[in-house]
Amino acid sequence: MMYVSNCTIGYIKTMSGYYTDTHPKMEALQIKLLREAPSWRKMEMLVSLNASAQALALAGLRRRYPEANLSELHRRMADLLFGEDLARKVYGDPGYAR
Repeated sequence: MMYVSNCTIGYIKTMSGYYTDTHPKMEALQIKLLREAPSWRKMEMLVSLNASAQALALAGLRRRYPEANLSELHRRMADLLFGEDLARKVYGDPGYAR
């Protein structure tokens, strides 16, 4: 579990985190390395994290709806990401029972 608090000291915003499963020295090193990483590397990590989250969500949908084809799974993913109302406006009626 991770707890993050942000506080402002003067004009400098600091980040202090508390990971219950990470030694404080290692946590400090992780934060230091993240702060020192170039922008392109931070974006690369973000893209990777996003892809992992989408893969996990799709795996969950496959488990929940084992008979669904890939098209239906993608449509159900849109329901999760955008909400059913917006997904229906953008992609039309899903064509499956809720």
